[in-house]
Amino acid sequence: MALADIADVVIVGGGPAGLTAAIQLAQLGIDVTVYERRATTSHLPRAHLLNQRTMEIFDAMGVADDVYALSPPEDRWHRVGWYTSLAGDRPGQGREIGHIDAWGGGADRERYASASPNRYANVPQMRLDPLLRTHADLHCAGKIHYGHEVRDLRQCDGHVELDIVEMASESTHTVRARYVIAADGGRVCSTLLGVSMEGPTQLLDMVSMHVTADLSSWAVDDQVLLYYFVDPSGSGSFRGSICAMGPDTWGTESREWAFHQAFSWGDPAAKDTDTLVARVRDMLGIPDLRFDVHAISHWEFEGVTAAQYRVGDVFLVGNAAHRHPPTGGLGLNTAVQDVDNLVWKLYQVLRGHAGDELLDTYDAERRPVGLFNVRHSLENVGGHRRVAAALGLSAGISTDEGWTAIDAWLAPGVDGERRRADVADAVASNADDYGQLNVELGFHYSEGAVVPDGSAPPVPSNPLRDYIPTSRPGHHLPHAPIDQSASAGSTLDLIDRRRFTLLVDPRTAQIWTDAVAARHLPVEVVAIGGDGSDERPGSWTRLREVDSGGAILVRPDRHVAWRAMTLPSEPGSDLAAALHTLTRTEGALA
Repeated sequence: MALADIADVVIVGGGPAGLTAAIQLAQLGIDVTVYERRATTSHLPRAHLLNQRTMEIFDAMGVADDVYALSPPEDRWHRVGWYTSLAGDRPGQGREIGHIDAWGGGADRERYASASPNRYANVPQMRLDPLLRTHADLHCAGKIHYGHEVRDLRQCDGHVELDIVEMASESTHTVRARYVIAADGGRVCSTLLGVSMEGPTQLLDMVSMHVTADLSSWAVDDQVLLYYFVDPSGSGSFRGSICAMGPDTWGTESREWAFHQAFSWGDPAAKDTDTLVARVRDMLGIPDLRFDVHAISHWEFEGVTAAQYRVGDVFLVGNAAHRHPPTGGLGLNTAVQDVDNLVWKLYQVLRGHAGDELLDTYDAERRPVGLFNVRHSLENVGGHRRVAAALGLSAGISTDEGWTAIDAWLAPGVDGERRRADVADAVASNADDYGQLNVELGFHYSEGAVVPDGSAPPVPSNPLRDYIPTSRPGHHLPHAPIDQSASAGSTLDLIDRRRFTLLVDPRTAQIWTDAVAARHLPVEVVAIGGDGSDERPGSWTRLREVDSGGAILVRPDRHVAWRAMTLPSEPGSDLAAALHTLTRTEGALA
């Protein structure tokens, strides 16, 4: 078989993970083709929260500005609230139980802003996917194929064969690729490869309805994006939620909404549209609410991770590798970050700069992150139970007993005050889950394409909230404004997407530059910092942790690969040895 007959990379799946991979690979000059079973991009709201690490990746791709243009105004979505309902005749109905700031808003704004040059975004997938497809079409003209399904996949010697069916004509053809990225949500490739998913399944049958509805007469807080409902009819369990979807007006004036309901697995009521509509009206306490349903989707509330992320020359990303509950908003973000980890490694191997063993580090690095994020998402569900329990609601009481508990929460006097304080504490206990900066930015790689230096990782007092930037190998490069001005850019902007970048002090930059040149090492040397006198919090001098002779080697995905705390006696030799370890070659190739 001629080499020309084999594409570099085929991507199975045209959702956010697959399209992100296509854009990144094409920008690096890699021949890439996408096949997606659906006729077009998703018409369902699905995931919508894009954290700072994901937005940094989109920024590097040239996509971030378009994403932010679709996101709501900053004063219209950085809050989560718990409610008994939006309206109703009982004294306990139409009550806010409590609210918290979320996703870098309110009191968290400065904490988030100091950690990253990019802010959070909120764009439902039905709008994000078309945006990403537009960019993918631009970079991969004629190679983004919707309405094409993979029916079979075979690992061959040095390539992968895929049998593709064009859905409209039912015609079949075979394509060949050096590597395959399975971004199909686990629908086909995982099964064909025999990859098992580990973790709890069928926990709930979730139903999401994308609707147009006018809730402005009942919703009163313009900053709340996500409303959770806990009332006696739900026996204190999570009854459902609604989420504002814009698209042109937000807050209480949002025209579109996503209504989410939870059913026991296998409950036939979940399939009955009349029941779904009646339950929404009852949940909101608005029996005559009129709304237009655009789409209804069913999805499994589960928490599973693939037993392996690499099978031969096929790599699982996104939902094919891990499927999360939406609590914590980690699913789509983890998917984009999977891709960012994998793409630079594929580029290095396909261009001959690294050995194939470098690709093994994708599983070694990303699977532990996936396992943690799935487990953490499952744990986040407990926040709703704490609120219900503080109200005095539980699965063992009747609806009448539940309303008596709600009345006690509202009652004057010492007992009522005590109950309200307990409920306020329960609501506040969710703050870590909606301000989990260290979960979102602090993940790191203990093994893989890193050279450990024996140092210990930072130990935050709150492992969910408290992000401590560090240049320790395996961690993400700290963000620091280059000259401490708001418009100056970030240290993250200095990193080459095609090869390793060596950050050094200007006072020893020539020594490192000469060492790299003498050995023809494929490294971009960048001098950053002044005379080292800037000791302000957040300055590069404070964050770099190496002295003026040291150096920090950064991977194209902006994770630190190696560092020298001081100037080595043989800087070129030490750097070459690190590159050999990182690239799994006898000498990193230029």
